[in-house]
Amino acid sequence: MSSFQDFNLIPTLLTSLQEMGLKDPTVIQNLAIPRLLEGQSLVGVAETGTGKTLSYVLPILHQLKNLELSGNQVTRAGHPRALILVPTRELGEQVTKVFKPFTHLTRLRVRGIMGGTSMQVSKKNTLGQFEVLVATPGRLVKLIEKRHVDLSDVRILVLDEADQMLDKGFFQDAKFIISCCPKEKQMALFSATISQTVQQLIDSNFSGVEILHGQKSHKLVPQLTTQNWDVIDGKRRPLLEKLIKNKTEGLTLVFANTREQCDKLVQEFTNMKVSCAVYRGEMDKQQRRSNLKAFRDGKIQFLISTDLGSRGLDIQNVGRVVNYHMPQQLDSYVHRVGRTARAGRKGLVVNFITERDQRILSQIERVVNRPVNG
Repeated sequence: MSSFQDFNLIPTLLTSLQEMGLKDPTVIQNLAIPRLLEGQSLVGVAETGTGKTLSYVLPILHQLKNLELSGNQVTRAGHPRALILVPTRELGEQVTKVFKPFTHLTRLRVRGIMGGTSMQVSKKNTLGQFEVLVATPGRLVKLIEKRHVDLSDVRILVLDEADQMLDKGFFQDAKFIISCCPKEKQMALFSATISQTVQQLIDSNFSGVEILHGQKSHKLVPQLTTQNWDVIDGKRRPLLEKLIKNKTEGLTLVFANTREQCDKLVQEFTNMKVSCAVYRGEMDKQQRRSNLKAFRDGKIQFLISTDLGSRGLDIQNVGRVVNYHMPQQLDSYVHRVGRTARAGRKGLVVNFITERDQRILSQIERVVNRPVNG
């Protein structure tokens, strides 16, 4: 398809797309939307930033609205008809934001229950009737056990960022949730990579379904400019000063490999009287969320993160990604630099390079088939 208008979507969805200025579907949207509209189950291999969320949001709202228009409305409280499982609260909030503009005209109701919020808030969000539920697995299991949520009317189940979800130890929870849904249901699984655990889930629940590839693995987009800065005698401070002086359009996301390196880097910024925030594991969830919001809103220009920030986060205005410490794995590098140059925009990557990083540099150049500097 060359345009969203070519999809057989209900008029309210087409109107909302037009109002949002969305005309041309991405690769994964072109592949997934027609199949999901036809009721097929599928597995999509696509990274964040490729438009995968919209590729299931539109078919879900289309199908559920058609059910309602045919006289088959939701009548029972806490009985969603579509369920989207996500690994983290942050991703769950992003998914609900994608749904929101399309619910104004369709009048369909989307609720979220996420870990990291109080159980009281989650219970409140499951009161009354609603069509779509976005949930993290652990919190959903608890609400199912307490009978606040019943999945017996689920028609469509989506597992988003499945590799992240299973990496976090949610395999058994995911299996339990799937078992609580009707056997006759449409399913979609989206994952950036197909790990061994993800493959197990595919084998047991998606036997024979088509696997769609939204983009080539390890692809670096052409809008990405890369600069390699050599670390001399192990001294990174001069490069950090240069980085701060070199203004760039948009926000700057700075990656370190460990929590300790993050904290040390935050101290460096503080000593230089430059505002920044940290986003890493083993910190207060509310503080982490607050830091992310301040960065997303542009109140601070620098966010210091471990690889926790390289996956699942969709921040529109990241103009520069800095590998203060280069990762050791190619996948990690690709996910990090994928936070910029999104949706056709330009982006800059700055790598702080030591002699130890030559191996990963060679891997990157071999995969992308071109020098990464320049």
